[in-house]
Amino acid sequence: MKKKYFLWFLRLVAAVIMLQTLFLKFLGFPESAYIFETIGMEPWGRYLSGVLELIASILILAPKKPIYGALLGLFIISGAIFFHLTKLGIEIMDDGGLLFFLALTVFVCCLILVLDSKEQILKFKFRP
Repeated sequence: MKKKYFLWFLRLVAAVIMLQTLFLKFLGFPESAYIFETIGMEPWGRYLSGVLELIASILILAPKKPIYGALLGLFIISGAIFFHLTKLGIEIMDDGGLLFFLALTVFVCCLILVLDSKEQILKFKFRP
């Protein structure tokens, strides 16, 4: 029973962080615009990642198959971490590394959710 609540906590944390950051992306906050301008994906990359984060958040919170949202979230946030480590740096516009820490938090939450559902993933079969 405690595991169920822990997994729901992880789902909520990941979804809330992604929903918060997509809000910043859609409204074009300076930090968000700076990030996507630096990696050469402004504005289309900002909107695309925002839409994908919205979909991931909805799927993570869906009662039946949160694994799909966790997989999508893991994919999206891996890109964010990659760009932090290669082009952006840990600190963005004097944020003290907050955005990087939030990305790592989402990554860990989604990774635990995926690992918890590994049996479900292994049972998945592609149909011709």
